[in-house]
Amino acid sequence: MDLVIACAALVVSAPLQAGVAALVRFNLGSPVLFRQERPGLNGKTFTMYKFRTMRDFGPGCVTDEERITAFGSWLRSTSLDELPELYNVARGDMSLVGPRPLLPEYLPLYTARQSRRHEVRPGITGLAQVKGRNSIPWAERLAWDVRYVETRGFLLDSRIILDTIAVLFQREGITEEGQVAMTDFMGAPDVDL
Repeated sequence: MDLVIACAALVVSAPLQAGVAALVRFNLGSPVLFRQERPGLNGKTFTMYKFRTMRDFGPGCVTDEERITAFGSWLRSTSLDELPELYNVARGDMSLVGPRPLLPEYLPLYTARQSRRHEVRPGITGLAQVKGRNSIPWAERLAWDVRYVETRGFLLDSRIILDTIAVLFQREGITEEGQVAMTDFMGAPDVDL
């Protein structure tokens, strides 16, 4: 089902993606896409694609907060930067719904329970995203990821997709303008929800 929906969404969103790509090129130059290795199903890495939201490192640009542009902040707040991830879903690297793919350097920091998030394909959206997105602490975010792994199914996925649409329109859980999307993960204890 992911493949059919992702391919249809790629076709339907093609004009929007072309427009966003043109705006990224105008505001940030080339390349238009940001590529990064992320751990997926069973921890196997894949290349994730997003629209670029930051300037390249340059004189005076030391932190991510200094590199992000107003345009990039807007792209992130609307989640339009994530549209290229539909390609990852069509390739089978990701799912529409599942734990968000995080950075590979976080792998050794997870507890055994938190590592369960890699028992499923990572998603464009997930339970943690509709429960607070970037505004909830890491321990809670990872607990929601594990809850998803333990309870996943068609009805839950459908509910998460509907809740995601509501969260996007309400613009909940986004960071302040000029801030990176989330703090670095330094490890977190297991928590019960």
